[in-house]
Amino acid sequence: MIYGAIEAGGTKFICAVSDEKFDIKERVSIPTTTPQETLEQVFDFFDQYDLSAIGIGSFGPIDVNTDSSTYGYVTTTPKTAWKNYDFLGAVKERYAIPVGWTTDVNAAALGELRKGAALGLSSCVYLTVGTGIGGGAVVNGELLTGYGHPEMGHMMVRLHPDETFAGFCPYHGNCLEGIAAGPAIEKRYGKKGHELADEQHVWEMEAYYLAQALMNYTLVLSPERIVLGGGVMKQKQLFSLVRQEFEKLMAGYIELPPLEEYIVGPALGDNAGITGSLLLAAEQVK
Repeated sequence: MIYGAIEAGGTKFICAVSDEKFDIKERVSIPTTTPQETLEQVFDFFDQYDLSAIGIGSFGPIDVNTDSSTYGYVTTTPKTAWKNYDFLGAVKERYAIPVGWTTDVNAAALGELRKGAALGLSSCVYLTVGTGIGGGAVVNGELLTGYGHPEMGHMMVRLHPDETFAGFCPYHGNCLEGIAAGPAIEKRYGKKGHELADEQHVWEMEAYYLAQALMNYTLVLSPERIVLGGGVMKQKQLFSLVRQEFEKLMAGYIELPPLEEYIVGPALGDNAGITGSLLLAAEQVK
């Protein structure tokens, strides 16, 4: 078996092929431009291999409802060229093999559950905090989807008492993404996050918002582990602040594992999404 994987991001596509043990044999990075330009390079890469299946973890929103007439489409993305584009259909037209389809963050959650920070468990939430905020979940070993897919970055949160920033989400203003993603930090303070590493109040406010989200995920999904990735979480001091704020919010209401084990960073680093996409490909063969 040779598995192909596409981690389709807003700025770049990572494509990889692996053997049955998920050892990556080759990978490439392709700029995300228009569907025609990007997929031409994707196909040039995969055409070299006799693939058994492909797994796609895509930026969104995407349509994951198999009963929908637009199943497999990228839908209301701000990337104009990709809006209402039949991404899955284009790949299936090129390759007569099984193709798995989910969000990039769902793929990352699957990768961390099977090969990373949640190894040995049956459920986890993966949240990426970067240019945007997105989350995926695996529940009882299965990717969480329903009529649509999780949009964990767009839940509403209570504003910090010192908040002055109105939020930047074009749909919801000060939802979690609008108030806590990387651009929110930059717009609020006039500097990028890495330039504010020593400003404790910046990260206390960030933790205030993220902890609220983690409380909600915990109470609704009851995951065995929460994995926090993305560029903003590279500020390692954030983890202890988030755990402290989370513990305060939960107020001992339910029993949880030690928070150093419950709220963790990704063991796979930046490879969570591509690993999960390879695992998704393998599932299509089974």
